[in-house]
Amino acid sequence: MSVIALVSGKSSGVTCSALALALSSPKPSLLVEADPAGGTIRAGYLGGEGNASTGLHRLAAADRQGTLAREFSQHFVSLDRDNTGQRLLLPGLTDPTQAASLSRTWEPISRLLGVMDQTGHDVIIDAGRILTESETRLSTTRYPTPLLHRADAVLMVVRSTQASIAAAAPAMRVLREELAHHGTGSDALGLLLIEEGSFNSSQVQQYLQAPVVGMLAWDADSADVFTHGAYKKLPRTLLRSARTAHQTINELVTRRRVQLQPAALPAVAGRAS
Repeated sequence: MSVIALVSGKSSGVTCSALALALSSPKPSLLVEADPAGGTIRAGYLGGEGNASTGLHRLAAADRQGTLAREFSQHFVSLDRDNTGQRLLLPGLTDPTQAASLSRTWEPISRLLGVMDQTGHDVIIDAGRILTESETRLSTTRYPTPLLHRADAVLMVVRSTQASIAAAAPAMRVLREELAHHGTGSDALGLLLIEEGSFNSSQVQQYLQAPVVGMLAWDADSADVFTHGAYKKLPRTLLRSARTAHQTINELVTRRRVQLQPAALPAVAGRAS
């Protein structure tokens, strides 16, 4: 179980990557469409199922009314075609202008996502393209920054192309500073590499000064299914690579959680002996 946030410096397939990880998770999963530019999965992959009465845009009002914790799970919809409820989606904003209303609600949402993690869910956050307020800080009014602060891993989605790598570089610098001073540490930052271009993982790691934590196969047909739905055959190639990526991502999460455990435990054991 883990809380993983996916981000980009520029459009790099964050939503498709997040959807692939949510659908391929070995555990029950919750995908949160936190991109301030708006959500697309309900209209795309789910083919317009559901209605605007549920979703992230309704949670700011619930927070103001003191009912957020009670209503939170009522806004989930199923990603499973058999409606088993193993794969859940918290649909995103229906209009980018709604993003500002959530500025005070991201923090309590981050705590509720921690509860989902504790109950056995992998939480995948699609945070879209980062928005900044300075060269070293993410926006605190227009972006779901508290979700990144509490995430076990923050993964920059980058294609193995020169243009994508170049666009990711300034975003990586901001994220590294943000997580070092306001999150759980800069070592939470890694790369999720889409194998579309000619650069290999070692070259991307060296340029962006961060480890490639997972790799996803480039599959245009899979991306089309995830983006436009139409319920074609499930994109097996992309899901296979996503399952493999889960293994390495979870290794990072496990290692970091051990490192971040309170240091007092051994001392308590020593006094007991």
